[in-house]
Amino acid sequence: MNNSFATLGYLRLGVATPALRVADVAFNTGEILRVLDGLREEDVQLAVFPELCLTGYSCADLFYQDLLLKAAAEALPRIAAHAERLGIAVVVGLPVRQAGALFNCAAFLAQGRTLGLVPKTYLPNTNEFYEERWFASSREAFGDEVRLGAATLPFGTDLLFRWAKRPDCIVGIEICEDLWAVCPPSSTQALAGATVLVNPSASPEILGKQDYRRALVQSQSARCLAAYAYASAGPGESSTDLVYAGHSLIAENGQLLAESERFCFDSRWAVTDVDLLRLQQERLRNNAFSAQAPRNSWRMIDFECADAPLTALRRDVAARPFVPSGEQERSARCREIFALQTTALAKRLRHTGSKQVVIGISGGLDSTLALLVAVGTFDKLGLDRQGILALTLPGFGTTTRTRGNAEKLAELLGVSLKTISIDAAVLQHFEDIGHDGETHDITYENAQARERTQILMDVANAAGGLVVGTGDLSELALGWCTYNADHMSMYGVNAGVPKTLVRHLVEWCAQTEFTGAAAEVLHDICATPVSPELLPPDAEGAIRQKTEEHIGPYLLHDFFLFQAVRMQFAPARILFLAEQVFADQFSRAELLGWLKNFYRRFFSQQFKRSCLPDGPKIGSLALSPRGDWRMPSDACAALWVAELELLEKSSD
Repeated sequence: MNNSFATLGYLRLGVATPALRVADVAFNTGEILRVLDGLREEDVQLAVFPELCLTGYSCADLFYQDLLLKAAAEALPRIAAHAERLGIAVVVGLPVRQAGALFNCAAFLAQGRTLGLVPKTYLPNTNEFYEERWFASSREAFGDEVRLGAATLPFGTDLLFRWAKRPDCIVGIEICEDLWAVCPPSSTQALAGATVLVNPSASPEILGKQDYRRALVQSQSARCLAAYAYASAGPGESSTDLVYAGHSLIAENGQLLAESERFCFDSRWAVTDVDLLRLQQERLRNNAFSAQAPRNSWRMIDFECADAPLTALRRDVAARPFVPSGEQERSARCREIFALQTTALAKRLRHTGSKQVVIGISGGLDSTLALLVAVGTFDKLGLDRQGILALTLPGFGTTTRTRGNAEKLAELLGVSLKTISIDAAVLQHFEDIGHDGETHDITYENAQARERTQILMDVANAAGGLVVGTGDLSELALGWCTYNADHMSMYGVNAGVPKTLVRHLVEWCAQTEFTGAAAEVLHDICATPVSPELLPPDAEGAIRQKTEEHIGPYLLHDFFLFQAVRMQFAPARILFLAEQVFADQFSRAELLGWLKNFYRRFFSQQFKRSCLPDGPKIGSLALSPRGDWRMPSDACAALWVAELELLEKSSD
């Protein structure tokens, strides 16, 4: 399959701060051309330069000089021709005359010519700014065209520029102060379809402004569900009382993707890949966005730029999208999740008046987290931990290590502990249904899981308490749970937590919430292979049945889950992203194999998710049939399977 920028839904975007001399159009033009050469070496498709970068923003009364204005206008064709040879679309700033007034404009250049000019709307005229002395606002424009040299060009704030090869790439332009206004023009541009918002700017630096500017760009990109490219003038613009730093940055849907170095007199730029497909998916999911239909009429101008094979992304792709990479952020996230889980369970106990809960503990990650949540909940409510009935239910596959950890942890936490072997009950069941008890088939495994759930439910009834479920989000996605067994509970505290995050939560508890022997047990639980322990141990008594050897690494499945369900990406895009992240760990064939397994299980196991017990929503991805995910239990996977098969053929 052809993995180009356009087919994969990316645009390589660059923001540049060129070296500049105030009022030296020839120098400034030459430097822009040199920067474009550098950007082309990085396969940039759209380049954004600062406000009034052809003349300099600091020209003051020199803007009245006819010679300066003509020089700026005459530079555009030269830049446009150079950009065409490089296959780059360009946004540059210059002053433009129309009907006796002067406008601070951004020119959009592509295909060797100027496609349109967008004037600035909000002109700062306080403190150090005096723009109204020289420029008129876009509101004072006379007509929707302007004569520039020999060309008559589209002119106005109603212009949008669309990449013909990728129609979801629509560029909207506002200039500097426009972003700082109460209602920025970019907001209505986004509602009209603009996914890439660009801002040529000349923003002088003062103490603290860097952080404010960054927050402003990030928040506008989030509010508009768009990419936002802010190209700011650099130190060459500094004059008299003002200092310019060249703080250029790109954000996407609230996330900062790229940022330039400040206070450099030499030209600097920052480059990243904007995810157009992600932005479209976010907008489709957000009905508040689509409900705000734009009232303006817009002129859409198509442009072309180079498209090239995309082999390496210029943006970070998280291998563990549910787990923050930084230790401080991860710790804060774990604390927040634990608070969500304990508060949710506390509410259910307060509502039902229950002072007892029943949990089946196995010495594995999920049941350990559920037990820790129960302990935190009882402490929050001021209840005696003895009201937590922790049951170990050893069976044919239980190992000494896991049982020992479960019993030791329950004792250290001060909860009630009871051990009930399921062996005799399951063997009697095998006799009743005519199973030989020796064939290790699905019946052999599921009978144990269902016996355990029956015991838990009955003990809860006898105690007047609730069964707390232990299954996590990843297991629900894959259907890796026995229907009407560990699939069922009276409240599933882990239902919103994926497996890759469960481990970090337990580790966090070991590091911050517990000490001594309890922390040691938690660390050992985290080091234990994930297993349902339904098949007998090996000759050394160790776990034989390792979940990830059967269904695939949870590292991959959580990645696939995020990309397929949260981002709504197709298999080809998911495989491409997986190769970006896991190429040093898994071959393409391995990634494709586990991706096929993910789709097969995800589609076939929806019936288990359609009747889930209640459980708290934790992150932006949830699979509750009452909330985020409504999927027919009998949906056909043929469309996704066909693309996977095509990917397989292309790998041969």
